[in-house]
Amino acid sequence: MGVDVPLRGDRPEAYDPALTVDGTGPAVVLVPGMDGTGQLFYRQTPGLARVGRVATYALRNEATRMDVLVADLGRVIDIVAPVERQVVLVGESFGGTLALSFAIARPERVRALVILNSFAHFAPQFRLRLAVYGLSVMPWGAMSSVRRLTAFRLHSPHTHREELHRFMELTARTSREGYINRLKILMEYDVRDRLPDIRCPTLFLASELDHLVPSLDQARDMAARVPGAVVRVLAGHGHICLIAPDVDLAEILGEWGGAELGGA
Repeated sequence: MGVDVPLRGDRPEAYDPALTVDGTGPAVVLVPGMDGTGQLFYRQTPGLARVGRVATYALRNEATRMDVLVADLGRVIDIVAPVERQVVLVGESFGGTLALSFAIARPERVRALVILNSFAHFAPQFRLRLAVYGLSVMPWGAMSSVRRLTAFRLHSPHTHREELHRFMELTARTSREGYINRLKILMEYDVRDRLPDIRCPTLFLASELDHLVPSLDQARDMAARVPGAVVRVLAGHGHICLIAPDVDLAEILGEWGGAELGGA
């Protein structure tokens, strides 16, 4: 069972990210996507906790710059890996952009990097502006209905009904402020020219049926820029795939070997 660890700093903007750590061994930090909550990794943490020390946390909703989120992630790593000061970093979607940004800014803190259904730059940009406008004017209570209506395009087709229900419950707690701020961050985000600077073992995971992000094209493009990077396709899966029954991050990382879990 995970242990909740309070995280506070000495700066006025410090926050409590609901950090939870479970297991022992090599440290793994799971970086949340656009919803900003680490609770959505609930299907993956038990398996990872059997082979390492896995941490989840929540993104700061009021952050308006990527460097703020990078600094927050650094503080998470300080607590999760106080001795080795290195972690396996796993980022999903928006969390992938943060994980890439952190690996570029703080390469000495990343032992291995895993990026799922993410990108080095979001295009076309008008989609971001449209999303910001829509979220600004839409009654926030309608967001749950939007998620239900778009579930067939976002989730893996064979995701169990009970998992979809739990996803709806967890994302109902997310904030309008966090969504809009993270979308605005993506308007300024472009690390394509910095990808060759990443030198740690890197795995790009891409869902075959991702209708939100062209994940496979993005993964191949990023892997071509990151020395020694590997691409793995998640066949038959959509953008939101970590709650599907046949995606096991611990197994994927074990087969890849770049993260050196279990035997490290």
